[in-house]
This record gives sequence, structure tokens and C-alpha cells, in this order.
Amino acid sequence: MTLPGLDGFGFAAIAVLVATAFVAGLARGFSGFGSALIFMPLASAAIGAQVASPLLLIVEMIAAAGLVPGAARIANRREVGLMAIGSLVGVPLGTLVLLHADPLAVRWMIVALIVPLLALMMAGWRYPRPPTAPATTLVGVIAGFFGGVAQVGGPPVVLYWLRDATTAAVTRASLILYFAVSDVVILASYLWGGLFTRTVIGLALVAGPVFGIGLWIGSHMFGLASEATFRRVCYALIAASALVSLPLFDGLLR
Repeated sequence: MTLPGLDGFGFAAIAVLVATAFVAGLARGFSGFGSALIFMPLASAAIGAQVASPLLLIVEMIAAAGLVPGAARIANRREVGLMAIGSLVGVPLGTLVLLHADPLAVRWMIVALIVPLLALMMAGWRYPRPPTAPATTLVGVIAGFFGGVAQVGGPPVVLYWLRDATTAAVTRASLILYFAVSDVVILASYLWGGLFTRTVIGLALVAGPVFGIGLWIGSHMFGLASEATFRRVCYALIAASALVSLPLFDGLLR
């Protein structure tokens, strides 16, 4: 029996999608972020951003649901709430761009968003000022826009929350809780935009279990491996994903 909506994709595109989903889940389970930065460039090149973005949303919401209760107990709920308020503005704006911009332009935008944010993360840049409610909400607006257009709202939040000596466990929990809340906002926005098609559902049935396996393995690696080493590996994977997703390599990914 053929899954719905998959007739238009070749073996190479599905293979890229499955492999990318596993690696993205592994990174998300360990660090609390990074899945979209790895998944979106490659998946957008293989199946298009208007399919890849809602696909990742479905997969992440289902697979990461089990992490939310534990994260909610130790997360910084005040800052998560302020960022979520900001996402109510940013997410619809990002969704409009995803819906109406040229598909190739969206792919270039994804790379253009990821590369400078990755460079800032690798350079160790952090938000230099004490947190305020307006600043936290503005970060939510920015992260919401990036999340709406390409599910890449993680870096602005990470750069903001790593500004101080907050423990890795609290930062990771806050990221997980924020994404759980913002994903609900994105879900509503994507439903309004009609982005959940038969193709998205069919691909979710393929990629979802693989992402979940990677997420489970990654979550059990947290605390067992060197955080600095794993972070460097994540950065390398993100950079490689952005590079390989360039239109120059389309023949390899489809």
C-alpha cells in the first residue's frame, strides 16, 4: 500500500529525508535545539520548504511531547511566557512569507538565516545586557518569525538564554518548553494557511518514527557525553546541511 501524496518523490529524496530526520532528532534530543537547523536546509532542497516546514512541525510536536512535562518543572516559565507572547506576532508574519514567497527564494532565505546565526553561536556571542520584559518579548517576535517561515526559531532564543551562567539543564528545559508553546502557535498559523496536505501527512508517517528514534537516543545521551564536544558536532552538522542544501547540489537530493 502506498502512503498518500508520495508519488511525486524519488528514492533519493525520501532517503535524504529519512537520514536527515534521524540526525535532526538526535541533535534535538541531546541539546534541546538544532533539529530544524539540520533538517530544514536539506529537506527543503529535497521536497520543498512548503512541505518540509509543516512536516517538521508535525514530527517535532508528536515526538517531543514526552519531554515537555519534565522540562516544565525546571524551565524559566516567566521568560518562556514572554517569548510566547512575542511569537504571536512573529509566527503569522513568517507563515505569510512561507506561503507567498518564491520557493527558491525561501530556500535561499533559510540558508541566509542559518549561516549568520550559526556563526554567532560558534563565535560564542551572547546577548550582553540584563534581561527585560520588552527584550524577551522581542526575541520571541524574532524567533516566531524564523519559526513561521522555516522552523528555525532556535538560534535567537539560544543566543539570548546563554547570556548568563544558567545551567545547561535549565536552558535545555526552557528551550523544550518554549518550542512546545510556540509550536501550538505555528500549528494554528499553518492550519490557517492550508499547509497541512496529504503529502505532508504521508511524509510525516515516514519521517516521524525515524525522528523519534533519534530523539530518544539523543535524550539518553544528555549528561553522558561532553556537552562541548557534542555542540561542536551539532555545529558541524548544521553547517554541512546548509552547504549541501544549496541549489548547486539539487541533483543529488532529488
